[in-house]
Amino acid sequence: RNAGDYIFYTDWAWTSFVVFSVSQSTMLVVGAIYYMLFTGVPGTATYYATIMTIYTWVAKGAWFALGYPYDFIVTPVWIPSAMLLDLTYWATRRNKHAAIIIGGTLVGLSLPIFNMINLLLVRDPLEMAFKYPRPTLPPYMTPIEPQVGKFYNSPVALGSGAGAVLSVPIAALGAKLNTWTYRWMAALNSST
Repeated sequence: RNAGDYIFYTDWAWTSFVVFSVSQSTMLVVGAIYYMLFTGVPGTATYYATIMTIYTWVAKGAWFALGYPYDFIVTPVWIPSAMLLDLTYWATRRNKHAAIIIGGTLVGLSLPIFNMINLLLVRDPLEMAFKYPRPTLPPYMTPIEPQVGKFYNSPVALGSGAGAVLSVPIAALGAKLNTWTYRWMAALNSST
């Protein structure tokens, strides 16, 4: 069972890295741009990413207390990408549309690169699978290697490309959430 699980995870590592890159980029950009535009202060996106990073370290501690290895959860590198979003907003003199288009693109492009560097520096949490004796699989249980598409030879390129495309509309959503927030605040104030 250990051998089969390990082979499954390694076969799907690149695919999951791409999916992870896109989901983390979009999750970061929607919250970061929301808070940055809400305050109007460049630096708020980095502050948001820092809080997310601290929360993840707390989660790592919780898993560690349950007996899992400490790098079972790898903390994603959000902060440098959020810094690029802040820098875009600052360099374009607080231009909201530049923050959405340029900042959103930079977050999507950069996060997979920073994350791959991060993952290369972390010990493989699945290496434990090799440290325990495991039964030999019968022939009918031998996993068939999936035929992986040529783009998956470069998960960072695919993750960055998909992330850059998807982070822009999600950044626009984060910016739009401000409109709704202000409307909600105005409605709340006028009713009193």
